[in-house]
Amino acid sequence: MRVVIQIPCHNEEATLPAVIADLPRALPGIADIRVLVIDDGSTDRTVEVARGLGAAVVSLPRKSGLAKAFLTGIDAALAMDADVVVNTDGDGQYRGADIASLVAPVVARRADLVIGVRPVTEIRSFSPLKKLLQRFGSAVTRAASGTAVEDAPSGFRALSREAAMRMHVFNRYTYTVETIIQAGQKGMAIATVPVGVNAPTRPSRLARSMTSYVARQMLTIIRIFMTYRPFVFFAVPGATIFAVGFAIGVRFLFHYFGGDGSGHIQSLLLAVLLLGSGFFLVIVGLLADLISVNRNLLERIDWQVRSLDDKRRRDPSGR
Repeated sequence: MRVVIQIPCHNEEATLPAVIADLPRALPGIADIRVLVIDDGSTDRTVEVARGLGAAVVSLPRKSGLAKAFLTGIDAALAMDADVVVNTDGDGQYRGADIASLVAPVVARRADLVIGVRPVTEIRSFSPLKKLLQRFGSAVTRAASGTAVEDAPSGFRALSREAAMRMHVFNRYTYTVETIIQAGQKGMAIATVPVGVNAPTRPSRLARSMTSYVARQMLTIIRIFMTYRPFVFFAVPGATIFAVGFAIGVRFLFHYFGGDGSGHIQSLLLAVLLLGSGFFLVIVGLLADLISVNRNLLERIDWQVRSLDDKRRRDPSGR
């Protein structure tokens, strides 16, 4: 089996040598280990350093973000005939020694996706607010995916070849949460392993400030529910609003037929507004759910086509 360790990088010339030096040179059950650096529009010597250290490099023409770099790396790793794809960071956050634990469940065919769970509560560089958001985001991810992943934002993970071919990321900000939800909805086996972290080598580049981080995380969570739980996101609030409007309407009718309707016109207007809004949201939820079903069918067709093309490429004889 071949493992490709991909490292998305943006201006990581200072940290990349230590990151690559820390990677394992041998893994149980693995015959070949390759290192792949995804250059996300770096303006320093990241590419030269990576090639000088023996890593394969694929470059994006401009900075496109972590999600795009991750998917570009996945495609490149598959083209390198990876049986297992490991994703780690270019800033040295994760320990290379833990890659053996990540890969083991995939090699044993016990998991399609393995997430490295960090000791979030013990990481001193994380503020209390960031730790709270990590727990909240993981809880939302568990609810949306039907999985038990404790550290959804962790980018330290291993994927089987089949899982890598089935991944689609629509969020441009980050891939971490969305890929877990996809894996859960597609029935993939997901495992978690505890991993350690190194001391920070630089400030996080995912967000310019805590305010920006909070805003992006909340937007990500909202978009995830809109994309993967559209009926719950739209129809449940719509039905609730409709029920409230219906109750207010019944109250108005009670007073109207009791001869006191003229004093409750405001209730009638509110009831009409809530009934209309609730009905609209329910219809939107139904339509969004149909679109979600169609997207899932298209993703399945895409996976089947990619699987057939992959099989032909790896075994031209067709055996």
